[in-house]
Amino acid sequence: MKRRILVVEDDEHLADGIRLNLELEDYEPVVTGTAEDGLLFWQHGGFDLILLDVMLPGLDGFEMCRRVREAGDRIPILFLTARNRDEDRIRGLEEGGDDYLTKPFNLRELLARIKGIFRREEWFRVQPLGEELIVGDSRVNFLTYEAITPRGRHALKEKQVMILRLLAEREGEPVDRATIIDRVWGYDASPTTRTVDNFILGLRKILEPDPADPQHLQTVHGVGYRLMR
Repeated sequence: MKRRILVVEDDEHLADGIRLNLELEDYEPVVTGTAEDGLLFWQHGGFDLILLDVMLPGLDGFEMCRRVREAGDRIPILFLTARNRDEDRIRGLEEGGDDYLTKPFNLRELLARIKGIFRREEWFRVQPLGEELIVGDSRVNFLTYEAITPRGRHALKEKQVMILRLLAEREGEPVDRATIIDRVWGYDASPTTRTVDNFILGLRKILEPDPADPQHLQTVHGVGYRLMR
């Protein structure tokens, strides 16, 4: 079956170009110009990816992304935006976006980003480590994105789970930030090392008995992080 892609973009000329190129790549695009209509289409289900403009009339793209994630939907979201500030990229990725492409962009680059998202998604669907990861006195479920710790149950973000999965695949070995960015977001998503550090900090607050003195998610100075279970 063709992959269905929801395109939420209010620039009609750009939206038409995106639609045509997606059709040429054998995707099935559905195009709308507002986040409100985008949410209605999304609620009917059946999409594999959302291409989401940030600056929209009415609700902006960040708010639409937040609502999709609050509903528990982990559909990949690729932001399209004229904003190129680091703060906007960080916010988009931390709201739950999977990639961030700044306008103007080459449509071939957009198609490459889409393929990269689907490739990372396929990597994450394969579970060579099993469905559950034990970290100290805590358990992390890779399917439900839930951590059960001595302090209770905690919902994890998709990117937090992906980082844990990557570190667990190389347990005990230092994994540099560049590798984490590439495998979890993709180099072209342009997250900063600060983004990686913020996600690790969030994980430590959940999984570490003392986040200030981490025993499991350890910093390897000058390199990145390693997992010690």
